[in-house]
Amino acid sequence: MKKWLTAFRLRTLPLALSSIGMGSFIAAAEGNFNIVIFSLCALTTIFLQILSNLANDYGDSVNGADHVERQGPSRMVQSGAISLNQMKAAMIIFVLLSLISGISLLYIAFGLNWQAFLFFFAVGIGAILAAIAYTAGRKPYGYIGLGDLSVFIFFGIVGVVGSYYLYANTFEWELLLPAISCGLFSVAVLNVNNIRDIESDKKAGKFSVPVRIGRSAAINYHVALISIGIVSACVYSVLIYTSISQFAFVIMVPLFIANIKAVKTKMNPNELDPYLKQMALSTLLFVVLFGIGQLI
Repeated sequence: MKKWLTAFRLRTLPLALSSIGMGSFIAAAEGNFNIVIFSLCALTTIFLQILSNLANDYGDSVNGADHVERQGPSRMVQSGAISLNQMKAAMIIFVLLSLISGISLLYIAFGLNWQAFLFFFAVGIGAILAAIAYTAGRKPYGYIGLGDLSVFIFFGIVGVVGSYYLYANTFEWELLLPAISCGLFSVAVLNVNNIRDIESDKKAGKFSVPVRIGRSAAINYHVALISIGIVSACVYSVLIYTSISQFAFVIMVPLFIANIKAVKTKMNPNELDPYLKQMALSTLLFVVLFGIGQLI
């Protein structure tokens, strides 16, 4: 069980829950919250995130990114703790769990509204394929630098706007602003990971954004991701302003600055690794404070 919990990478789950938390908070502030929809949405998100982590463990081992010189937490397939066949079987199980949970969610949210049901079902299939194809398969898109775009889309736009729509069955353009915040902060977590792994990724032929543009430019990219994310949330709060409490999330700015400082100064990959968790938890706390500010 311990090896599987390690493979699940539970520390990534707070980040996965951030986007649906953002959409849920906004819906709740408008009186559209539903605990059943939230529970199924959270469960589906967790299944998809674990699927992505398992596929990443499998794919990086097969494609060579997980090698003896790689820094960071041990991977289960590369270390031999879990075989390739066992990991494949686990991936199939989590595909099925994601489908069961996701279909249940869509039925509760939309009932017999087949147009909405089928649209979100297609989005769900896209999320499953994106989770697997990031590092697994013949041409994993994470190896050509497209991981950032995928994370932005699914952890930002789809996560926030999609979860909100499940409650309210409507769309407002202003929602794109908090969605951009969540998406960019999630990309920042991936960027920390990829800056940490620049040297090992180069050797494995994995051309992440930091590998393509270099460490110095990747640091500037990191600053831009976090800065634009904060500004987007501020603009949203200004547009729908009713109370100063809506800016409670600015309390998190010092933690984001600390993350930027670490990325700039921590040259040893092992020293940088804790700041993945710090950025992920900072994002979740940002969402919680943002949501509380909307509810008060």
